[in-house]
Amino acid sequence: MTLRRVLFWAHLAVGVCAGLVILTMSFTGVLLMYERQLIEWSDRAYRTSPTGAERLPIETLLARAAEQRPQQAPTAITLRADRRAPAAIAFGQTTVYQDIYTGQLVGEPTTGVRRVMSEARAWHRWLSLDGEGRAVGKAISGWSNLIFLFIVLSGMYLWIPRVGWRGVRAVALFRTGLRGKARDFNWHNVIGIWSAVPLAIIVATAAPISFPWANALVYRIAGEAPPAPSAPASRSNTAPRGERTARAASTDGLNQLWARAEQQVTGWRSINLRLAGLDEGPAVFAIDAGTGGQPQLRSTLSLHRTTGEVVRWEPFAAQSAGRRLRSWTRFTHTGEYYGLAGQTVAGIASAGAMVLVYTGLSLAFRRLVGWAARRRSVDRKDTPQSEAA
Repeated sequence: MTLRRVLFWAHLAVGVCAGLVILTMSFTGVLLMYERQLIEWSDRAYRTSPTGAERLPIETLLARAAEQRPQQAPTAITLRADRRAPAAIAFGQTTVYQDIYTGQLVGEPTTGVRRVMSEARAWHRWLSLDGEGRAVGKAISGWSNLIFLFIVLSGMYLWIPRVGWRGVRAVALFRTGLRGKARDFNWHNVIGIWSAVPLAIIVATAAPISFPWANALVYRIAGEAPPAPSAPASRSNTAPRGERTARAASTDGLNQLWARAEQQVTGWRSINLRLAGLDEGPAVFAIDAGTGGQPQLRSTLSLHRTTGEVVRWEPFAAQSAGRRLRSWTRFTHTGEYYGLAGQTVAGIASAGAMVLVYTGLSLAFRRLVGWAARRRSVDRKDTPQSEAA
């Protein structure tokens, strides 16, 4: 039996076994394609139309937020460079939007799109199973993803035409007027050829998310020891939620520190400051110059609370090679590392994977029906006339 034949039957068999799970992950991948943009669009009602007004200082924004919610102190604030965007004030686990020109709290983030995206992510990662079943669902989706990687890689070999230009055209270009098996074969090959490379990257970069051994392998490839698993937080040393949020951090001097943070990165798009622990340590600013899913455009600036001197500056380039590679795999899986274009490519490739699953299962079913029909024909020929009568 030739290598091509072995790969073909393995390709077909594992595709049939994992097809429905792969279809689920591909469909939810399409839904999640523009997740950040859709969530931002869903909150469009909170955007303002400034008419020459200046944004209120950070200290004023936080003071007015605290006045309107005296039962709970702000724990973080996020501002965007977009003058129409509201400030996002965190009160513990709750986020409230604030008009940056009046200081008025205008409402909480919408839930509709977020709920849809959360459900799609649950199906994508662990087949929406709950409780102890979540680990099982995550294992099924993870191994199905590895099977899909084999399908894509073996497909790259199987889709290579063995004869000249006519063979290339037959499997690389859509042909009109086809129906049934010929149409499914044409679609399967054409979409497979054009989506093979992005699909291989998307599927391979999902492995570190699903498996600890794959996550560790990323760091070893970069020549580093993998980080130790984080220990679960101890509840005994944790104050009740009410106590943690009751004491507000001092905001004195934050205006100057925030201005210094804005100067650190040209073209910043959002800056976040966590207020918890601000009285005991430096002010830590998370600065993002990208879309939110581009780690290479994120950085952290720590400023001395009273002097404003730089305590620590950590751009993406300052991170270890292992951390950079791990961030690349995480956000290349969704395409976000490469911005809107990367998200679009990832989404189109996921849509292509849906067609591959459909046409693959259809071709397998047609092959099974044809095999069964041939067996019946052979059995009838082998049956003596007297027995048939």
